[in-house]
Amino acid sequence: MSLKQRYRETIQPKLLKDLSLSNIHQVPKVLKVNVNRGLGEAASNAKSLEASLAEIANITGQKALVTRAKKAIAGFKIREGMPIGCAVTLRGERMYAFLERLVNLALPRIRDFRGVSPKSFDGRGNYTLGVREQLIFPEISFDKIDAIRGMDITIVTSARNDEEGRALLREIGFPFRNN
Repeated sequence: MSLKQRYRETIQPKLLKDLSLSNIHQVPKVLKVNVNRGLGEAASNAKSLEASLAEIANITGQKALVTRAKKAIAGFKIREGMPIGCAVTLRGERMYAFLERLVNLALPRIRDFRGVSPKSFDGRGNYTLGVREQLIFPEISFDKIDAIRGMDITIVTSARNDEEGRALLREIGFPFRNN
């Protein structure tokens, strides 16, 4: 059963009851997932940007967008318009497929994994997770990477507060650690 189907058939009715909501449309849902990677070395090393674009496209199944510097920062030797990272916004089927792979395959492969932090919510039900290395994703082969790079994954939900967002992600299967 896919995550989208499981959300509609089991998670949505359970959250409706647990959060004591009156309408099915009030139940929080995942709106989009943003995956981004900042590349400080992209200013001097164009190959790292190309490798990152290929890796993120391989992980998410969608072509990554190159993010560019908005302002020049002399201390970092960055000029306006230079490529400094890449980002992908996932919605719909790709979003659900990515979340399913993240929860079931990638997170358990993290070394010394004890769960994700329950404190990484932003106050409006959105959750941000930092991943230190791309090797946790089964799509990435150890032989094909040139350097270990991390990424940020932001899960944007329609929840009104952190409790609703936490309840939604817990039902999806996120392993929160007990702090």
